[in-house]
Amino acid sequence: MTRPDRHDPATLSLLSQAVHAGNLVDGAGHPIRTPIAMANSYGLPDDPSQLSWSGTNVPLYTRNSGVNQLGLQQRLAALERAEDAVALASGVAALHAVFFTFLKSGDHVVIADVTYEATFKLFTELLPVKYGIEATFVDTSDLDAVRAAVRPETRLVHVEAIANPTTRVTDIAAVAEIAHEVGALLSVDSTFTPPPLLRPVELGADLVVHSLTKYINGHGDAMGGAVVGSRELIHRIKQEAMVDVGGVISPFNAWLITRGSVTLPLRLPRHLESAHRVAEFLDADARVAYVAYPGLASHPQHEVAVRQFGDRGFGAMIAFALDGPPELQNRFVAALRLVTSAVSLGHDESLIVHVGTEGARVAAYPEPFRRLGHLRFSIGLEDPDDLIADLAAALDAVS
Repeated sequence: MTRPDRHDPATLSLLSQAVHAGNLVDGAGHPIRTPIAMANSYGLPDDPSQLSWSGTNVPLYTRNSGVNQLGLQQRLAALERAEDAVALASGVAALHAVFFTFLKSGDHVVIADVTYEATFKLFTELLPVKYGIEATFVDTSDLDAVRAAVRPETRLVHVEAIANPTTRVTDIAAVAEIAHEVGALLSVDSTFTPPPLLRPVELGADLVVHSLTKYINGHGDAMGGAVVGSRELIHRIKQEAMVDVGGVISPFNAWLITRGSVTLPLRLPRHLESAHRVAEFLDADARVAYVAYPGLASHPQHEVAVRQFGDRGFGAMIAFALDGPPELQNRFVAALRLVTSAVSLGHDESLIVHVGTEGARVAAYPEPFRRLGHLRFSIGLEDPDDLIADLAAALDAVS
């Protein structure tokens, strides 16, 4: 048995990695946790002649890398079992960094037709107009549709492990094979599925994107984004999209997210177990028109979810709607007393938001979403019995 060593994350289990990986403790007073280095510049060596002014592996200038960012990146790489990671200012900055770094004019990409709003806008408006990048949107749960969409000039396939907001599940390993057959990269937005629920790199993904704002931070008090992958690919992102575009994470946010990530392996099982119970409760209530949750046998990709996630869980995001007009959905949300009505997800508190039936993305949603809209429900860390009681009381109040 390999002796665990806190200085070598490869010798540690997940729980220990979350505590020790990326903990950079050199400094005055010998702190046992990486302190916040609120500096925009770091001292140079006596002979800086061999120093790369665009280097990203040693603290030099915080737009290149700071102590807190370096520590967070080491932890993220360890948790994802990837070679390297880059931490950026937000999840959207991380998405943009992937697209900016690996695409150029004339390239073709295949994108999931149900995807995060910023991704959708980047590939329907900004990147095609500004850079002449062509995008084909497909149902990525349909492998034949993905296979038909790729071309010799396809450079990237981008999917979400669990789609925002419909909870559609994509078979990462199968899509990776299709992308690699034409020499394209596969990037996976895994924000809904942080480790250890899923590690897309192990399924063949080249790049994995996270909004660190969500589960990895977990406390609703910091913003950040990350891309993990091979050392070669991440180095390109650092050079092109971090140093020369400047979407770097602040030292304070990096410190907060590193602190929050310590409890990720402890928090995530509670999120997942509670979500399953709440989804089953909603699914059994006749006043609820539909429930979209990969852990339910009625979910269209339930079998794929079981194969891909195993017994770890099915995410903690639920989409559902009551059987009635938008006014009913809004009155239901207003009647909740424990669940908070707010955007975002992955917080310690449960969050719900009513989303209507308008917008360009809606055309690709399942029929009940198009007809009724949906309530996007992020299950937090409250007692699931309390959550169910709150939902039941709200249902009674508006029935």
